[in-house]
Amino acid sequence: MRTDPTDNGGLFVARRPGTRPVHYAAPPQAASAAQRRRDAVLAAGILGVMVLVNLLFWGPVPAGWLWIVSHIAFLADHIFFALVVAFIGILLTLMAALVLLKQLDHAWVLVRRAAGVDQRSGVIGPVFAYTALIGASLFGLWMIFGGGLADSLNPPT
Repeated sequence: MRTDPTDNGGLFVARRPGTRPVHYAAPPQAASAAQRRRDAVLAAGILGVMVLVNLLFWGPVPAGWLWIVSHIAFLADHIFFALVVAFIGILLTLMAALVLLKQLDHAWVLVRRAAGVDQRSGVIGPVFAYTALIGASLFGLWMIFGGGLADSLNPPT
């Protein structure tokens, strides 16, 4: 029962403040079919941006920071400091991108709801998992066939 004192420590027997049901003066109007289609296209675009940002984690961000560090004369002479700066830069970039992804995920949920879909949770988890699978697979293919292991597979004759 909702008023059972063991549920709330005996402090309150009524609703918490701000949890009253919402009563509209007039029922909200449903969006037109064209507006729902535009919202669905916008949601697909937001999802595409999320996938693109996630794929940046698997190569362009680390390579970009290593390129930046290699062009700083002082760091080019001190490899340890260069790696530390690159590592910190990569971490900060990834954290900023995760903040952006969380905001895009929230926007995606809202746009999907506006498109008429009963969307209750975000898609950041599956997007991250699938892009990690794609990124790791592409990195593995590059490593075997185009990167460091390619010469060991085809020794010079």
